[in-house]
Amino acid sequence: MALVYLNTLAHGRSGDKGDTSNVCVYARDPKDYEFLKRVLTVERVKAYFGDMVRGEIIRYDVDSLCGMNFVMKHALGGGATHSLRLDTLGKSMGSAFMRMKIDTDW
Repeated sequence: MALVYLNTLAHGRSGDKGDTSNVCVYARDPKDYEFLKRVLTVERVKAYFGDMVRGEIIRYDVDSLCGMNFVMKHALGGGATHSLRLDTLGKSMGSAFMRMKIDTDW
């Protein structure tokens, strides 16, 4: 079994609006895109973030860019002005996402 961090196979862009975080994940190599689509399910992302994301997660596939956009609702503790979290910005969610471990033998 070969475990690697997601950032080995992909790069991400992230942002936030209110209490919603979005993270776009793009395959570094287009050959890995179909694999990433199989591995990065909404259920897996929800399990990875656990209680940090209290709402729905929606995945939008962007095949033309070999990427996926994950919209995570109720993910920032109420938003920047309401949360007691040290850093509620979507940028930190993107960094955390890139540290997900992926089994490349899957």
